Amino acid sequence: MAQENLNDLKAFVAVARQRSFTNAAAKLGVSTSALSHAIRGLEERLGIRLLTRTTRNVSPTQAGERLLHSIGPRLDEIDAELAGLSELRATPAGNIRITTSEHAAEAILWPAVAKLLRRYPDIHVEIIVDYGLTDIVAERYDAGVRLGEQVAKDMIAVRIGPDLRMALVGAPSYFAQRPKPKAPQDLTNHACINMRLPTRGGLSVWRFEKRGRELNVRVEGPLVFNNIGLRRDAVLAGFGLAFLPEDQVQSYLADGRLIRVLDDWCPAFSGYHLYYPSRRQGTPAFALLVDALRYRGAGGAK
Repeated sequence: MAQENLNDLKAFVAVARQRSFTNAAAKLGVSTSALSHAIRGLEERLGIRLLTRTTRNVSPTQAGERLLHSIGPRLDEIDAELAGLSELRATPAGNIRITTSEHAAEAILWPAVAKLLRRYPDIHVEIIVDYGLTDIVAERYDAGVRLGEQVAKDMIAVRIGPDLRMALVGAPSYFAQRPKPKAPQDLTNHACINMRLPTRGGLSVWRFEKRGRELNVRVEGPLVFNNIGLRRDAVLAGFGLAFLPEDQVQSYLADGRLIRVLDDWCPAFSGYHLYYPSRRQGTPAFALLVDALRYRGAGGAK
């Protein structure tokens, strides 16, 4: 096969998987015009349309779907074999793509990755914050990070952090104006600082549990954000109550800038796990990352 044909097939697979010329071009590091030219040339040589293009999206035709399912996995195998050649290097190297939530990225992933890259500068890591349950195989991620209860059963899961707890908090200035809630149902009478899940579009549900009784509460309030930092700033400023990871507010609870309520309704739950397909062939770089992230207990070294 001519090199030109192989490059055009790679271009087609990228566009078909991303459903976007713009996203595929960014992933491949080429211009959208060059990508469009490559696809057009491939379609002309094959004499059949592979993609349906509209003003809003791109999708494979029936022929395109057939080609994607037949050559996509083979191109993935080639990429995996090329990545595996890093085993022959004296210094581990390679690219690793991970999808994760914001909290896991800041609290666990980044500290471990920063330490790893200081020792192995030829390893390149891409961390994508995504609150959706991304299909890491379809989106070609090497691994994902999610809570233990969210990891699919057919994945290999490695625990990378302790159990977690949420904390419902408010500032003293806020409680000077309103009584503290005594039960989750009381939150309907409070101003709550909401979080919109970026990849799902809806507002997050506040989940509580006490002695086996679970309550999911949809709250309302004057502010909605899509990250932890702004919600923390807003609750510190007295604009309402916020439901945040415990480790993100411990220092503010200790110095009195925040007050915790409904503590007995916030039990611990399964912490973060790194997960990846069981058929994934590990490279030395990926093995080093897994080992750097592996949770060894409260007294163990990371």
